Amino acid sequence: MPATRNAEYGAHETLTPYSDVTTYNNFYEFGTSKSDPARYAGSLHTRPWTVVVDGEVHKPRRFDIDALLKLAPMQERIYRHRCVEGWSMVIPWIGYPLSALLRAVEPTGNAKFITYQTLLDPAEMPGQNDPVLAWPYLEGLRMDEAMHPLTLLAFGLYGEVLPNQDGAPLRMVIPWKYGFKGGKSIVRISLVERQPVTSWMRAVPNWYGFYSNVNPDVSPQNWSQATERRIGDGRFGGLFAPRLKTRLFNGYAKQVADLYRGMDLRRDF
Repeated sequence: MPATRNAEYGAHETLTPYSDVTTYNNFYEFGTSKSDPARYAGSLHTRPWTVVVDGEVHKPRRFDIDALLKLAPMQERIYRHRCVEGWSMVIPWIGYPLSALLRAVEPTGNAKFITYQTLLDPAEMPGQNDPVLAWPYLEGLRMDEAMHPLTLLAFGLYGEVLPNQDGAPLRMVIPWKYGFKGGKSIVRISLVERQPVTSWMRAVPNWYGFYSNVNPDVSPQNWSQATERRIGDGRFGGLFAPRLKTRLFNGYAKQVADLYRGMDLRRDF
């Protein structure tokens, strides 16, 4: 998947090896173990694939995946990726800003938030037979977050199309938020007026808030978010990699802190 490197938003750090990026995943639609997605995601068929964009828009559309691939120039962006369990990666994603898609459907003045929904198909996604969550998986962003140039609609990584276990054929990447905000295998994006109740908010509201910004001072999951370990660290291997200090907004405070000016980031976690 050819793309032009966008260095403006790059993380100038050692990349996580492709083998780790594609075998150590959270994708509960294929199982709750980190190795389950790579083991079982081969059952997912990503062609044909369509994405509905609707709600508070002037031009609702149903996009074929190939039309989406041509909607805007592809960029490669190296982003940090941080999960609530305390592990992190540095990944060269390929995609384009989500704002390009949203502008194409012309949001109305009532569009305050977006939701994005994963495919619901227990035959192809066997983890959906487990009621660990209320399926289909639903996540969301405030409109200014969705339009921010860092928010990426990703179709590939490491110069190739997304592997199934990483969210093929398209997923969200919001690098200043915890990884569960990055919905995978998306089939619907809806622009809405009210803040949605997302899947993890519904499942464990005391642990998972709507904003889910990386914040080392907030640990609602009952384990500390102050440090992280970088998967694939070559010095000691992933499991025993040294702990790194977690940075506010995952190190992207310069770009996104103004989005939350005046907010209580402990309450609005």
